[in-house]
Amino acid sequence: MDGSRAVDNTTAATVCVIGAGLSGLATAHALSSRGIDFVCLEKAPDVGGIWRQPGAGERGPAYMSLHLNSAKQLTGYADFPMPSELPLYPRHSDVAAYLRSFAEWAGLLPRVELRTEVLSVRQDGAGAWTVVSRDARGDTTERRFDQVVVASGHNTEAALPDPLPPGSDSFGGTILHSMDYHDGRDFAGQRVVVVGLGASAVDIAADLSRHAARTVLSVRRGLHIVPKQLFGMSVDLIADAPWWNSMSFPEQRRFVEQALLVARGRLPEYGLPEPDHPIFSSAVTISDEILSRIRHGAVTPRPAIASLEGSTVSFTDGTSEEADAIVYCTGFRMAFPFLPGGFPAGPRQGAVELYKRVVAPHRPGLYFVGLIRPVGSITRLVEAQARWVARIVDGDVSLPPEEDMCEEIGTYLCGIEERYGLTEGASIQVDVGSYLRELRELQDA
Repeated sequence: MDGSRAVDNTTAATVCVIGAGLSGLATAHALSSRGIDFVCLEKAPDVGGIWRQPGAGERGPAYMSLHLNSAKQLTGYADFPMPSELPLYPRHSDVAAYLRSFAEWAGLLPRVELRTEVLSVRQDGAGAWTVVSRDARGDTTERRFDQVVVASGHNTEAALPDPLPPGSDSFGGTILHSMDYHDGRDFAGQRVVVVGLGASAVDIAADLSRHAARTVLSVRRGLHIVPKQLFGMSVDLIADAPWWNSMSFPEQRRFVEQALLVARGRLPEYGLPEPDHPIFSSAVTISDEILSRIRHGAVTPRPAIASLEGSTVSFTDGTSEEADAIVYCTGFRMAFPFLPGGFPAGPRQGAVELYKRVVAPHRPGLYFVGLIRPVGSITRLVEAQARWVARIVDGDVSLPPEEDMCEEIGTYLCGIEERYGLTEGASIQVDVGSYLRELRELQDA
């Protein structure tokens, strides 16, 4: 391994937690609360995951303008609420400081090994897990654990269009993915095309519009844009309200459709394509800013890019723009390079196959926390997952037979395919209310 010194450490804690972001810290707290011996391995220099990346100037899915899209009341941990002096939607540095203060309060830091990258995780014939890691000095360590919890996130590898538009190889400006975007001030005075309509795309376009000479938003497919607040309430607080959860799914859909018509009108009025699907049939984009920036002329919508020539970007409607940079906000691919090839994606179009979105049915002792994509705050779901895993590890609850777990996965993915279409990203989509009830029922079983 590049000349690094291998260290054989056969005595290890019961559980290895991979990642010390929001999900990893929730898992560590759940294990610690039950007195379960564990070690948490984190490749970054500090805890906090993506929320600490902008302040550290590190490459990643986070950027300097990043704020929470979910209300702080639902994003903080249940046992350690976010400080009352923080705004409703704190910025990345506030969230990073909060996560570190939680780790300190919960006494987790002595169990976290920072600057430690997990290289491989393999199960032996006896069912134990061998974890090989490398520390900041380049030394590798091999340890055996009874259980492994993967909590390292899923915004891992940048996904660019394949193929890129004709002429991309000879484009006269800079082409980058949102993974490499840091600050709109880096593009002061430039002409920039942002590609996409997801959360990163609208955040980055709004940020750029305050610094760039011209900001264009290239949109191939319409998505539903939902403001952070409706009727003066944060949308995730609405989704947490009893009256909302008493509605059927069709009633919830009709309510939101009507509320959006009142709050913002129709998207073609802003120059954006009308979504080709009902709301909640694909990921929604949460933004208070992008429609306002379009209406103020700070962001100009355009359709998909057709081709590039020199510094000219041509679009499918026949229009063109001169550009100095193109920022592709086209999502991420999940990757767990330390696990056996491709896992936990299965053969069905790369869909993630986990029992209750947590348990690997064919690999006893391997769990995933935070490998979900809710419409709303993830924290309560992650905490519920972590508490359930801790009870499994502690022997308080038993998992059903493997064939029953596989049947549950199949039923879940059939529902996903019917509602969203079966893709890697859709396979981790969950509804906050129903999934939280499901996890609580598992803990009470």
